[in-house]
Amino acid sequence: MYDLILHGGEVFDGTGAEIFIGDVAIKDGIIVAVEPAGELNANEAARVIEVSGLIVSPGFIDMHTHSDFTLIADGRAESQVHQGVTTEVIGQCGASCAPVNSKDDIRRVAPWYTAAAKHDTWLGFGDYLDVLDATELGVNVVAFVGHGTVHRAVLGGDLHPGEIQDVKDMACLVARCMDEGAGGFSSGLEYFPGILAAPEHLVPMCEVAAKYKRLYATHVRNRDTHYDLGFAEAIATARQSGAKLQISHIQPKFGAPDYAMEHTLEMIELARRHDTDIAFDVIPHDWNNTLMAAILPRWAQAGTIDEVLERLANPDTREKIKENPQPMWLIVKADKWSDIVLLNASYNKDIVGMDFAEIGRMRNCHPYDAVLDILLEEGSDLMSCMWASRSFRDDDVDLCLSQPECAVISDTVATANEGILKDHLGSLTGYGWAARFLQYYVRDRGILSLADGLAKLTSVPATRLGLQKRGALKVGYHADICVFDHVNIANNATAKNPRRYASGICHVLVNGQMAMSDGVRAPVNAGQVIREFVA
Repeated sequence: MYDLILHGGEVFDGTGAEIFIGDVAIKDGIIVAVEPAGELNANEAARVIEVSGLIVSPGFIDMHTHSDFTLIADGRAESQVHQGVTTEVIGQCGASCAPVNSKDDIRRVAPWYTAAAKHDTWLGFGDYLDVLDATELGVNVVAFVGHGTVHRAVLGGDLHPGEIQDVKDMACLVARCMDEGAGGFSSGLEYFPGILAAPEHLVPMCEVAAKYKRLYATHVRNRDTHYDLGFAEAIATARQSGAKLQISHIQPKFGAPDYAMEHTLEMIELARRHDTDIAFDVIPHDWNNTLMAAILPRWAQAGTIDEVLERLANPDTREKIKENPQPMWLIVKADKWSDIVLLNASYNKDIVGMDFAEIGRMRNCHPYDAVLDILLEEGSDLMSCMWASRSFRDDDVDLCLSQPECAVISDTVATANEGILKDHLGSLTGYGWAARFLQYYVRDRGILSLADGLAKLTSVPATRLGLQKRGALKVGYHADICVFDHVNIANNATAKNPRRYASGICHVLVNGQMAMSDGVRAPVNAGQVIREFVA
């Protein structure tokens, strides 16, 4: 007896294989049959859902998010489930919620920390996963451990990358996190404290990832004028350590030469020929989002949040901050303020969605002063303050998507447009990134076939991450499934209204349970924390 049969849909198994009209049967959370339509006996199922004319796909795997704390605050992951996501990978860009030395440190390291959230606390990485496991999760979760968090656990907010013994201590801490269930190791080399680290500091930690056969995912040091140095550093670190390298959101930023993407792919191909294991992922839109505080020079980010706020309040120090010759975003240096939007704020949530040219006019000040004023006004929540800029090019994304090893990611956080996270945003398309990819790049522009596009959301990330029996519609696999209308799937989020859910998603199953039914979110949260991986 089957629990459920999805009958008569256009089945894409996630591997890139061609479509067939088929039935998918599920029992006890596992796919037990995938057959041509009509081959299964509907009388042997407790429930049959007619899905003719709809696409039946593995659930989408978002292999780069920052939902480490938002899932603790509200595990439903509404913005993700509403667009077919069934698995998230957190702990990216060097930022993870654990390990920490004290409960007070959680606020300092947790991305999108929310003071109003009620939750148990933790110290070690395994403790954090236990707290996450005790939360009702709308999606499955894989957690990476971040270099920045490990650095702070060993060195605090010191403005140096660590001596030999410090680096050894960090590597030991990474190993402990791997033993406790970390799915990989990440770095954010444009953020503090990752910006302090050189390859000699990172290689010992990456060697731990290699030993455990886990990924090393990196937000490289630079993707604009010195893009080649940033990517070469990532490749060199992987080559020396033997780690499998995942270059996060690889597309170059504003300020890079036109040929930067093509050159980067040539560098990767040469390294591969000499046995360095490299893959990468892209964000499927032209908006780049990050912490507003990342615009500060490294010296201005050192120490505690109170120390950062003191610098922002000092007029002389502020002028030195604005004189930074190499800010993280060259679009700031170019004064293209109308292409930069406030994305997330607590104190200033009334101006979220406005561009900084508007904000500067409204406040009667230069937009750069508005940026620093807003950071100061956000106070202890300044590390949750986000902005977005129009910094990517479609041509670069198209070129990456033509590579078979390229996955598609959100670089966002799981939120909801009601409840404790209703004012939070992770990116301008956080509510519709997967839908936009299938709508804009696959259906409307035909950059990829539907089969190849779905593989980049399913089997490509699953294989890269070493997920066991996920990412494909195969017998014996977990029943993480998305059923959608390819004609009508659409991203509905805009800069002014970024919290609109995607449309065209009909049914979503997470571990065999209905998370969405007929386009409506069900009160079911069947996600699991994943702690075991295959090499």
